[in-house]
Amino acid sequence: MPRTIQTHCCIVGGGPAGMMLGYLLGRAGIETLVLEKHADFFRDFRGDTVHPSTLQVMDELGLIDGFLKVPHQQLQKMDGKFGDQSIRVADLGRLHVKYPFIAMMPQWDFLNFLRESGKRFASLQVMMNASATDLIWSGDRVVGVHADTPEGPVEIRAGLTVGCDGRHSVVRERARLDVEEIGAPMDVLWFRAGRRPNETENLFARIQTGKMLVTFDRGDYWQCAYVIAKGQFDAVKARGLDAFRSDIAGMAPVLDAGMSDVKTWDDVKLLTVAINRLKRWTRPGLLCIGDAAHAMSPIGGVGVNLAIQDAVATANLLAAKLVALKDSRGCPSEQELDAVRERRTFPVRMTQAMQVAVQNNLISRVIKPGDEPLRVPMFLRIVSSVPWLQALAGRLMAVGVRPEHVHSPAA
Repeated sequence: MPRTIQTHCCIVGGGPAGMMLGYLLGRAGIETLVLEKHADFFRDFRGDTVHPSTLQVMDELGLIDGFLKVPHQQLQKMDGKFGDQSIRVADLGRLHVKYPFIAMMPQWDFLNFLRESGKRFASLQVMMNASATDLIWSGDRVVGVHADTPEGPVEIRAGLTVGCDGRHSVVRERARLDVEEIGAPMDVLWFRAGRRPNETENLFARIQTGKMLVTFDRGDYWQCAYVIAKGQFDAVKARGLDAFRSDIAGMAPVLDAGMSDVKTWDDVKLLTVAINRLKRWTRPGLLCIGDAAHAMSPIGGVGVNLAIQDAVATANLLAAKLVALKDSRGCPSEQELDAVRERRTFPVRMTQAMQVAVQNNLISRVIKPGDEPLRVPMFLRIVSSVPWLQALAGRLMAVGVRPEHVHSPAA
């Protein structure tokens, strides 16, 4: 017989949405258990961009001073080269916000910081190596999850179950929630190149005919994203690793020496890009948020921050209701759970619409093979020449549409 754990709220997935929601509910004194299927937070690909909207949330929680002591780099200006022409896409230094920069921090450091910070709340537990396998139902109501752990199977009985387990969500699948696929024309090859102490370059993106490369200066290495047409990874590999390294060095000479760190194809990780969203985020006793509710493109690096915004909105709308149901470990009604979707649908749809516009009007044209001369699109020329438009682009990317602020109770 599997052992049984009773809790008020079970959060499936220890990513940004799950760990932030766990922290907020634990802070409110709500008995909360976060399940993370891996032994640690280290992954081959995780978004590393912590935007001003998230930095503001950390400030509102009184965590910002400790957070900014975690090693990170600060990014303000988004510069690029379109063919031989230099452009500036965004300038966060022009924003009237408390933290006008993107903190480039490995996501495992961010998640570890949230886990360590949450240890002061007796009501919050994080269970690592716990992989949710199915939902537990009572009639049409979700009342918990089945999970596998190194010690054997576990039943977690919970008043509220929250799916934060990403774009390949087990919770979403087992709840039979329909996904609306929007699609993306590209995939991304994610890799690191060594950075020598004397190497510096402020370029963010490089675009050439049929090619696009995005780079981030991470102090002792370059984090690189090479954009390819959807499903073309096998074709890239067929040309050979030397050809791949040569293509990258040709686009970004600063990476030439560092590309020796890419020794095999195992050092190149494929990120299959998807944009989708759930039509319905709830069942009785169940709510999905973050990537489990809406997968975002890597354009703008907004996925982490949309997930954090979802978590903040969820706590704002539900924490007081859960506190009122504390003694019975009860769950708000499905209508009350659906208030999260109603609150978050507009920013999600607007952000995805902007990503699709960039995909269709820029990226899909750039990565298409051909010999046509490369010209900077009119809208990029205008943005690059008008500083206040660079500030607007920075605001849309770094603050987003209708950012959330912490209003949930603290026990």
